[in-house]
Amino acid sequence: MAASQKRSEFMETLLDKSSELNYCSPSGIINDACCDYETVEKTNDIISSRISELVATDFFKYYKLNLYKECPFWTEYGQCNNRACAVETIDETHLPESWRSIVLGAIQTSSAGPQFQPYKKCEYRDQDFCVVEDEADIEGVYVNLLDNPERFTGYAGESASRVWEAIYGENCFNLVHDTDLSKISLNPAINRQQLGSPSKVKAKKVDSDVCFEKRVYYRLISGLHSSISIHICDEYLNQTTGQWGPNLDCFISRFSNHPERIENAYFTYVVLLRAISKMSEYLKVYEFCTGDKEQDVQVKRMVSELVNTADSCPGTFDEKQMFASPKSRLLKEEFKLHFRNVSRIMDCVGCDKCRLWGKLQISGLGTALKVLFSYDDEYFNPKVHPNLLTRTEIVALFNAFNRLSESLKAIERFRMMYQQRINDLNDGESPVPVNTNNETPPIVVIGTQNITNIHFPEIDFFINLLTSIKEIISSYVIKFYQLFVQLLEHWHIPVPVALKLIIKD
Repeated sequence: MAASQKRSEFMETLLDKSSELNYCSPSGIINDACCDYETVEKTNDIISSRISELVATDFFKYYKLNLYKECPFWTEYGQCNNRACAVETIDETHLPESWRSIVLGAIQTSSAGPQFQPYKKCEYRDQDFCVVEDEADIEGVYVNLLDNPERFTGYAGESASRVWEAIYGENCFNLVHDTDLSKISLNPAINRQQLGSPSKVKAKKVDSDVCFEKRVYYRLISGLHSSISIHICDEYLNQTTGQWGPNLDCFISRFSNHPERIENAYFTYVVLLRAISKMSEYLKVYEFCTGDKEQDVQVKRMVSELVNTADSCPGTFDEKQMFASPKSRLLKEEFKLHFRNVSRIMDCVGCDKCRLWGKLQISGLGTALKVLFSYDDEYFNPKVHPNLLTRTEIVALFNAFNRLSESLKAIERFRMMYQQRINDLNDGESPVPVNTNNETPPIVVIGTQNITNIHFPEIDFFINLLTSIKEIISSYVIKFYQLFVQLLEHWHIPVPVALKLIIKD
């Protein structure tokens, strides 16, 4: 009872601005950054509406990526069968001609024939911190990001856990220990079976005795992960009403015992803000070309206003502290290697929509790291280096920054929602119960006079049984088609596009 009461008291003070804990209304200097929370929130109040409008323009809403790469680390058959996992793609005929694969990939065929390929395609250059999406890739697809919003999809289970275990367990400098990774999913709506499964890999709060570079790396990964969880809780499907909206219980279950996750989201925002500020002169003269001259001029103006705001913000992050010693060269290469691996791990995500947003945001963060650590300030002279970054990198950077900006605004919304819940409680009304067990929030039916929780264990068991049977059958069918495609490729027989789509669906 004592532990339960203590937890209840903690929940009541979680989002309260007057609380000394202030986990969702933090103050003071952000660890490993050069600015405080108050400055970041004031800056985001100005930037949030501008970046939101910017990513809705044609230049920033269309993104090309290879959505159907095979997982390079393990055999992944855990495809999500939920309709919410699907991604709507766009035919290139609806896009500017200069963006189309046939134009971008137009090269002179060797006299030795199309099969002659003396050089293996390079996925990244030395200065890249991640695998960069190539707009000339004929296997890539264009998506309208506005038509494929990042939100709750129901993707969970072993496939989702395996992704984060690989990221935290193998690509975070062994900074592991006290948080059960089975509770850190790509989707916070984890089923009870998964929550009950112990994980061998643990995440941790980063100790101050860890070197600065490794702390920064971990905070960036954790901050991005936290931001993704916030998005999903903020765009959650109410299965009773069928409406999408913020789910306070989801948010509390993810962050109530882990205030460092909130801090790391702010930290990641600060790093991306610094990257945009550093390349401000380059962005101000960049040609945002969509074929619509009027819109191109408007986009250029919007970008200039945004980077001016970024420039006006006091010091946010000092990248010159990173890799400053002569002995840190190997550490920098290890930093790159780990982050490139993380970008490859995104190809192991079984949900197409989760994969889309995971790849885009990792690419955006990788672009920020490239800007901060691969080039000195003077390198961003647009007259000397006009093609320093690809369109794909710029689109990914700004969309990743927008998602972090929206995460900070979502934290404010959840804070107000909780305050309203406390006020309702104090006024004697029956509040929606807080989910404190990191479980999927129960179905809530709002009656004419009261609120009733409905929970049927027998139905849950039956639904879970049917879902398991469906996943087993689907995995065998997909495996058969994948083996069939491998045989066709082995015999050099062209594989029909429709067959490839069957495998990915």
